[in-house]
Amino acid sequence: MRTASDRVFRHLLVDTLFVSVTHFTVWFAITFYVYLQTRSVFATGIIAGLFLVMTSLSGIWFGSLVDHHRKRTVMIGSNLASLALYAAGFAVYLVAGDAAFTDPTSPLLWVFVLLLMSGVIAGNVRGIALSTTVTMLVPAERRDKANGLVGTASGVSFLVTSVISGLLVGLSGMFHALVLALLVVGLSVAHLLTVHVPGDRAAAAEGDSGRVDLRGTLAVVAALPGLFALIAFSTINNFLGGVYMALLDPYGLSLMSVQAWGLLWGLLSTGFIVGGLVIARRGLGSSPLRSLLVANVVLWVLATTFTLHRSVVVLAVGMFLYLCVIPFIEASEQTVLQKVVPFERQGRVFGFAQSVEQAASPLTAFLISPVAQFVVIPFMTTGAGVDLIGGWFGTGPDRGIALVFVLTGLAGLVVTLAAFRTRQYRALSERYRAASAVAEPV
Repeated sequence: MRTASDRVFRHLLVDTLFVSVTHFTVWFAITFYVYLQTRSVFATGIIAGLFLVMTSLSGIWFGSLVDHHRKRTVMIGSNLASLALYAAGFAVYLVAGDAAFTDPTSPLLWVFVLLLMSGVIAGNVRGIALSTTVTMLVPAERRDKANGLVGTASGVSFLVTSVISGLLVGLSGMFHALVLALLVVGLSVAHLLTVHVPGDRAAAAEGDSGRVDLRGTLAVVAALPGLFALIAFSTINNFLGGVYMALLDPYGLSLMSVQAWGLLWGLLSTGFIVGGLVIARRGLGSSPLRSLLVANVVLWVLATTFTLHRSVVVLAVGMFLYLCVIPFIEASEQTVLQKVVPFERQGRVFGFAQSVEQAASPLTAFLISPVAQFVVIPFMTTGAGVDLIGGWFGTGPDRGIALVFVLTGLAGLVVTLAAFRTRQYRALSERYRAASAVAEPV
C-alpha cells in the first residue's frame, strides 16, 4: 500500500529526474557547442576534466550541506544557485554572441564555460540529498527497490540527454538550451515549495559545528568495519572503468559511422532503465553486499568477452548487458550505506564516497590513452602481438583497443573474486545483518 511518504519520495524523484536531465543537457550542450565553435578537441577535453575535478572536490562539502540542513531546503538552494549561474551565463552569451566563442584561448569563452559548469555542479548536491531521503522516507525493507527507481531515473536521463543537447545546439547554439534550463529549474523551485517532506530535518547531531568536518567523516567510515574497503573497491572499479571512458568511443567508431554509433548508444542506454526496473520490482535480496560483488563478477566477465571478436552485434549485446548490471552495483552500494551509516552522517559519507570514487575514472582515462596509443595499438598492428595472437584475435588499431578491454576485464574479475575472500567483506556483511535485525526509529 502506497503511503504519504512514498508519494513524497516519488515527487522528489521525478523532480530530481527533470532537473538532472536539464543539468546534463547543459553539460553536453556546452561540450558540443565549444567543439563546433572552436573545432578543438583539447578544449572539450578541458571541459570534461573540469567537470570531473569539480565534482570530486565538491562532494564532501555538498554532503556536509545535506547533513546540516533540511533536505527540501538543500534542493531548493541547489536550484537557486544553478538558476543564478545559468542566468549569468545566458547574459554573457547574449551580450557576446556566437562569434566571440570561436577562439579556444578566449578568456570570455572560459568565463562562459565556468559559469555554466558551476551551475551544473551546483545540481550535484541534489543526488546526495535524494539518497538521504530514501533513508528518511522509505522503510528499510524497501530501500533496495527505491534505489532501483533512482537507477531507472538515471538511465532515463542518460538516454535522453545527449539527444536533447544535440538537437538544441543544432537549432540555435546555446540559446534554447539555456532557456530550457532556466525554465525547468525555475519550475522545480515552484514545485518543491508545494511539497511537504514528512520528517524533514537537519540530520547532523545537535551541537555539530556545521563545518565540512572531513576528519569526523573519516572517523565514521573507519569505525564501520569494511566500509573503507567498500569505498576502495568501488574506487578501483571506477579506476578500471576509466579505460572504457577513454577508449570505447574510438573502438565503436572504428566499427561504424558516428551517426550509427550515436544511435546505438541511445538504444544501449535503455540497459540502465531495464536494470533499475528489475531492482525496483524484485529488490537486491537479503545481502546487497553479496549482490554488489556478484554483479561485478557478471560485469567483468562481460567486459572480457564483448570485444574478443570484431563484431558490432557482439559489442552491442555485451554493452547492453553491461549497462543492465551497473544499476545493481550502484543500488547495492547505496543500500548498504543507508543501512550501516548513521543518518546524521549519511550526507557527508555519500559525499565523501562520491569525491573519492569519481576521481578515479578521469585519472585512468588520462593514463590509458597514451599507453593504448603508443604501446598496445602498435603491439597489435606491427608488433609481436600480430604473430602471438593476431591469428585468432585479429590485428590493427581496433584490436589493440580490444586487447586493453579484455585485460581490464580480467583485472576487474580478479579483484572482485579476491574481495569475496577478504575479512572486510565478512565484517561489513555481518554489520549489515546486525543493523537489519534492529528496528529503526520512526
